[in-house]
Amino acid sequence: MTNVVPIVSKLYCCASETVFVVRRRPNVVNGGGFVVSECGSQRVVFRVDGCGVHGTKGELLLRDANADALLLMRRKRGMVEALSIYKNWKGYSLEYEGLQNLVFSLKEPNSCLVKNNGIQISTEPRVDSKKSRDFEISGYFPAKNCSIVDTSGNIVAQVGVKKEVEKLMESKDLYHVVVKPGIDQAFVFGVIAILDYIYGESTRC
Repeated sequence: MTNVVPIVSKLYCCASETVFVVRRRPNVVNGGGFVVSECGSQRVVFRVDGCGVHGTKGELLLRDANADALLLMRRKRGMVEALSIYKNWKGYSLEYEGLQNLVFSLKEPNSCLVKNNGIQISTEPRVDSKKSRDFEISGYFPAKNCSIVDTSGNIVAQVGVKKEVEKLMESKDLYHVVVKPGIDQAFVFGVIAILDYIYGESTRC
């Protein structure tokens, strides 16, 4: 049986491996961001609105296929972050009543002292309470060759790996993501939205 890892919701945990195509929107269209579709059916599953939608830097929104808000990603700012060795992002699930519940935190190195540690992700509640993190980013996102890896070294999601769309990868506006069975797909694309912003791509104002 597949081990289910719900972070945003078990509704987004599929029992089989799923391949998605990500198509970026220009910043001039609805504030930028990207659209996520299933590779085979081309059915739209998620949409990420760039910070240009609200005019607020460091704030991104993941929506479902019906355009309902699922996840708000927000970067912490202020003097505390300026002095910190990490830049911190928080991912909040959005309830129907408008309530925001913290579901994950992402730490981006902000100092040469931690550059080798890479980007680290922890969930709420923690997947592995014995570790300082639950997931980390391996590889380089701008090259579309990176993975989300758990504390045991298992790849839970991978960017840019399927050869059948390799020709389309020549377009900077199109890439793909493979999500392993049982992994929360909404969480994966929340993380990818932050990576997109960090590296100044479609979600950046």
